[in-house]
Amino acid sequence: MAELSQLIDSEVFLAYATYTTIVLLKMMLMSVITAYFRMTRKAFSNPEDTATFGKGENAKKFLRTDPDVERVRRGHLNDLENIVPFIGIGLLYALSGPALSTALLHFRIFVGARIFHTIAYLTPLPQPCRGLSWAAGYAVTISMAYRLLTTGLYL
Repeated sequence: MAELSQLIDSEVFLAYATYTTIVLLKMMLMSVITAYFRMTRKAFSNPEDTATFGKGENAKKFLRTDPDVERVRRGHLNDLENIVPFIGIGLLYALSGPALSTALLHFRIFVGARIFHTIAYLTPLPQPCRGLSWAAGYAVTISMAYRLLTTGLYL
């Protein structure tokens, strides 16, 4: 078995770290986009957030939901549901010693699918654009998990 320092210095692990950083930054950007939509639509969920726009009864009108804000929030939740499993399974996959070309294919498809999913969600593009991009990313995570279960783990 290779030493941990060798695994971490491998090209596959560096690729994993690079692509994971990209999707994590994309997911963090969703928080900024949510804040932007909340401010521009003046739609807040907490009373203290409305203080800039007024006090008392005047501020209550800003405690509301907005379809655009909710769309961004749903996209962000979808990121959480898909990127977190990718991070865990992708790490185990990267440390299992796959071929660099195969690992890059997995990582690139996942990142591309998540970026396109966000574009499809926020634009919004007609279905099945968003659904297909979700499915592509999900299939990548399942593919890495399958490889782990069939070649690397003791069952």
